[in-house]
Amino acid sequence: MNRCLAFLLAILLASITISSACVAKPADWAQFTLRAQPGTDQLKASFSRDGDDRGEHQWSTGLKASELIGLSTGFYTAGSRPLAFAVVREAGRLDCSGSGGGGYATGNCRFAADPAFTQALVSRGIARPTEGQAFSLMAVNTRRELVEAIAAARYPTPSIDDLMALSALGVNGRYIADLSRAGYRPQDVNSLIEFKALNITPEWIGGLVRIGYANVPSSELVQLKALNITADYIAGFDRVGYRHLPASTLVQFKAVGVTPEFAATAQLRRAAQPSADELVQMRVLGHR
Repeated sequence: MNRCLAFLLAILLASITISSACVAKPADWAQFTLRAQPGTDQLKASFSRDGDDRGEHQWSTGLKASELIGLSTGFYTAGSRPLAFAVVREAGRLDCSGSGGGGYATGNCRFAADPAFTQALVSRGIARPTEGQAFSLMAVNTRRELVEAIAAARYPTPSIDDLMALSALGVNGRYIADLSRAGYRPQDVNSLIEFKALNITPEWIGGLVRIGYANVPSSELVQLKALNITADYIAGFDRVGYRHLPASTLVQFKAVGVTPEFAATAQLRRAAQPSADELVQMRVLGHR
């Protein structure tokens, strides 16, 4: 993998870690604020530990009103009145109470990890999450279905951080199964995270297969997707006489800005077909 790609992936994965860290240290009690988003069924919810002025114990997210179990319609009407609601997910639940009205509320919450979910992690050889980790798993909505899909696909046992990263990216059992049907099983969980972070989908893979790029190694798929190399881009070179280019050549072309149009123009100017290396050299030297 070239250095630019490695740097890109490092940034992507670091952003996942940072997002997880932001919800990694809840207290037994936390403050919440809840705001209605006019014209939508979305609510802006923020949860933060009392007295924390460094942003280390915060979770802000958009939630549908239906996700706040027990929230009364009084939340939307004028005036202030007591209210309560719960956010219930497989990893645990937040029970919150406070007061509000007119589409705004504040109060306090208590978090409780779900014992059955915790036991499911332990039974799969995953570490028992701390209270902070359990809160993080709840915040990114980690599901047992993901844990079972990882085990069924025979990936190495994930860490708690792996589960948080996968959940934050929206990886689920269907994504893992669809990749498998497309002929791909990333070698480990970190590679699976790379695939999802770069939005490598079975549909994108299928586009490559249809133009003759079946069974491309996973590492090369990552490089192609990181540079947004599409089936249309590759097919463009086919049309101007550059057929079945290796993935490494396509990566080099895209990195320096060689396009099918550039290749066609170069042929007209030379009255012959320049080699792939010559196209790269011409582009690097500023030819248009």
